[in-house]
Amino acid sequence: MTTSGTYAVADQAALSGTPEITSPERIDWVDYAKGICIVMVVMMHSVLGVELAAGRTGFMHALVAFAKPFRMPDFFLLSGLFLAVVIDRDWRTYLDRKVVHFVYFYVLWVTIQFAFKAPGLAAEHGGWAYVAALYLESYIEPFGTLWFIYMLPVFFMLTKALRTAGIPPWLVWSVAAALEMAHVATGWTMIDEFCSRFVYFYSGYLFAARVFVLSDRARAKPAWALAGLSGWALVNAALVYDGCSEWPVISLALGFAGAVAIIVIGTLLAKMQWLAFLRFCGAHSIVIYLAFFLPMATARTLLLKFAPFDLGTISLLVTLAGILGALVIWRLALMLRANFLFERPQMFWIAPKRKPARLQPAE
Repeated sequence: MTTSGTYAVADQAALSGTPEITSPERIDWVDYAKGICIVMVVMMHSVLGVELAAGRTGFMHALVAFAKPFRMPDFFLLSGLFLAVVIDRDWRTYLDRKVVHFVYFYVLWVTIQFAFKAPGLAAEHGGWAYVAALYLESYIEPFGTLWFIYMLPVFFMLTKALRTAGIPPWLVWSVAAALEMAHVATGWTMIDEFCSRFVYFYSGYLFAARVFVLSDRARAKPAWALAGLSGWALVNAALVYDGCSEWPVISLALGFAGAVAIIVIGTLLAKMQWLAFLRFCGAHSIVIYLAFFLPMATARTLLLKFAPFDLGTISLLVTLAGILGALVIWRLALMLRANFLFERPQMFWIAPKRKPARLQPAE
């Protein structure tokens, strides 16, 4: 399906900061793009974890390096894409959907991660007092793979507050872009990732209308889209492998170029209805993000110890185990009626639901 018929777009919407987007049915290319993103995220954690444990690199390392400039920028841009639909809701409803929702999953899953990791942490660092202190610190300094879930409510709150205060969108975007190019490195995840990523999230919100126009054009002219993707891949690879990808200005440009590329790839896959598994992963990206750490870590340990494969193959298998294992955990949770692991129970809502008798999924 095309998006132009689903979305009402105003030419000046992006510049005014009020993109007019009507709430649509699920968009196929968005799920494909999110699926690519979540696969790249799991791949990064899997490959780097395997290589750290083994003390050497494999053939998957080059692919992880290629994706680094745009892996998280695209995820954040997609996260802001539909914000215009809900940003003008009352504060109570907005906080419920965009803050309490993610806080619930962060608290739940950081506790689950600590439950699995606590014995090893206690043994390695001399006792349970360290584990308790680290757990409390995780509410200030995001823990492990969950920093994305921690960061999203901050971005949602800040964007609505800036809009409510009437701050000009061009000024917000300019400051956010400057922060990204400053490459802030304090050692604190919240500060450093905020400075690096907010410009992409805000751009998803601010330029949503133009993103959907881009997708429609790629769908209408796939040959031109493929030619553009080829050129982007060559430039991205050259800058990454030449060591220039993290220079100021270049990092910002590669982040946006990569985000555009993933959007175009998602659009072309949706047009051809290829790789439906990627679409499924995208539709359940937060489920995978929450749960992949356990099957990933288990597969890494077992494969490094017993598998007669090269390091690149092991990294690939660990990636697949992380993705498929997370989906298996999700299905088991639903079968065992442990829905609270991936769906927010009613007792944790602070605003009325529009539809009764359903839990709100992690999506």
